[in-house]
Amino acid sequence: MNRFDRGPAVLAILVVMAAALSHYPARPTFAQDAAPGTGASKDPKEIRITAKKYEYDPAVITVSQGEHVKLVITALDHDHGFKIDTFHIDELLKKGEQTTIEFTADTTGTFPFQCSHFCGLGHKGMKGELVVETTAQGSPEEHSDPSAEQFSNR
Repeated sequence: MNRFDRGPAVLAILVVMAAALSHYPARPTFAQDAAPGTGASKDPKEIRITAKKYEYDPAVITVSQGEHVKLVITALDHDHGFKIDTFHIDELLKKGEQTTIEFTADTTGTFPFQCSHFCGLGHKGMKGELVVETTAQGSPEEHSDPSAEQFSNR
């Protein structure tokens, strides 16, 4: 096969590669599936956050344990970062662009988040908290009427 015979084959390979790559998003999103049996919903809880000199709004985010969370963060004034060590999240937030971060809040507690991209003199104070609350076990009917317990032993 001479070099002129390879042209169509190379072109075909490039077309197949381009078609395959077009199915991937331009920016990766971080997603972790809920563990089986956690009762987590497939629909993520979407929370919109803004980042600007030197604060996040809201600064406190509260979710339930096992909940699939989708953070949509927009840096308003210039590039910032968003980092939560416990959930292995560290993303650059480009000015004016929405950055989507998805994860499952599988650990209860209060976890700090902060800017991980130097943004000026107030950078070290650009912080917030993710609060992951314990979910109540059992169905809502079991917890809705405490007076029902007094009649359950008859």
